[in-house]
Amino acid sequence: MAPFSFSALRSALAARKLRWLWLVLILLGTGVGWWWGQRLAPDSALRAATLSCPLPAEQAHAPAPGMVWVPPGRLRLGDGVYPEEGRSLPVDVGGFWIDRTEVSNDQFAAFVQATGHVTVAERPLDPRRYPGLPPTLLQPGAVVFSPPMRPGDAGQPSEWWRFIPGAQWRHPGGPATDIVGKGAFPVVAVAFEDAQAYARWAGRALPSEAQWEWAARAAQAPTEVAMVGHEAPRHANTWQGVFPAVNSGDDGFVGLSPVGCYPPNALGLHDMLGNVWEITTDAYAPRAPDTAVSLMPAGMKGEVPMRVIKGGSYLCAPNYCMRYRPGSRQPQEENLAASHLGFRTVLMAPAPPALAAQQRL
Repeated sequence: MAPFSFSALRSALAARKLRWLWLVLILLGTGVGWWWGQRLAPDSALRAATLSCPLPAEQAHAPAPGMVWVPPGRLRLGDGVYPEEGRSLPVDVGGFWIDRTEVSNDQFAAFVQATGHVTVAERPLDPRRYPGLPPTLLQPGAVVFSPPMRPGDAGQPSEWWRFIPGAQWRHPGGPATDIVGKGAFPVVAVAFEDAQAYARWAGRALPSEAQWEWAARAAQAPTEVAMVGHEAPRHANTWQGVFPAVNSGDDGFVGLSPVGCYPPNALGLHDMLGNVWEITTDAYAPRAPDTAVSLMPAGMKGEVPMRVIKGGSYLCAPNYCMRYRPGSRQPQEENLAASHLGFRTVLMAPAPPALAAQQRL
């Protein structure tokens, strides 16, 4: 028989305690995972079943279906959360009509069917313009959000996006995805050229940054005090939780939502904040040192013109990208389609008769 040893006993007890501790942690982790899955399962099923949302009656005397009148006014563009948003000089904005929702897949499909338009993401890149670029990145495709596989692997912002060959507006997440049954969702994975082509076909234009921001503010110039807040909007499709790891979907959706699922602003405009970023006509120039992150894959960055995009998306969260505000702005390369990027259009036409009569008095 081996001699009794207190040190051996302590070692044995410590090993047993450690095994029990690991067992408790495993069971606890399993329980939390089960609880979280049960918590989200009903909502996830409901979200998956929501393929469209009813819209209120259209504004009378609109020159085109689904458009809302924005009265003229003056504002200072920008905000104070990120340096590149720095406030502009006062800008006068004339009255105009704007789509009350983002352009949907069904609307874009009608344009493609009528014109035969092939989007930027459906065309290969010219290797002469991008010498040395790997063949994979010369293929048709778009940039797609790619969340970390494990909650702790947050990584860098540039690691959350991947160029996926074959991603385009019909397959916004890549070839294995599609938009079947999602005609009421906003069209994404389109570039500036595609949005412009659609607008011309519809007899309209893309909004300027000033028009877009004035409409998002419901034609009300904000006070300086109002510019300070940066809380997430309560009625918009944004990210709830710790980005990019956990999205609880408390707003009703984890990813994109159909257009018009959230209450409109005072003018009757839906989804001006959140859901998808929206393209404007303005060339991007930072108003201060820029903190925005480019999604352009390495090797594709260069002298590519950039446009201002507005409104944030379903990926904006309090701990990252607090750009779910009217005054937020970010650059987007003209030739780069992305899975969280869409647009809406504007029309320069007379005011509704009742408003026009009031203006003549």
